[in-house]
Amino acid sequence: MKFRPLHDRVVIRRAEGDIKSKGGIIIPDNAKEKPQQGEVLAVGPGTRDESGNLIPLDVKAGDTVLFGKWSGTEVKIDGADLLIIKEADIMGIVDTSEAAKKAA
Repeated sequence: MKFRPLHDRVVIRRAEGDIKSKGGIIIPDNAKEKPQQGEVLAVGPGTRDESGNLIPLDVKAGDTVLFGKWSGTEVKIDGADLLIIKEADIMGIVDTSEAAKKAA
């Protein structure tokens, strides 16, 4: 990907939505609800505080995150549908490690 976000922006690839309901009904594309979870592909360098010091972002490439339903701007980069959002719109990082799966 030849795109580098600026400041506190994050590039996310949305997770794939379900194509079937729990009852087995196939959901058409125009009726699917967009997932609010995705993988971070790239992050900006961070923001600057009042004294000019760089504050790095809490998320990094490869993290799986949850974000608001109407957050960000949808763009197409290199043929892929991506989402560019500010770090403040990210609600949290999903822990996908084996230890977290065992604890659940």
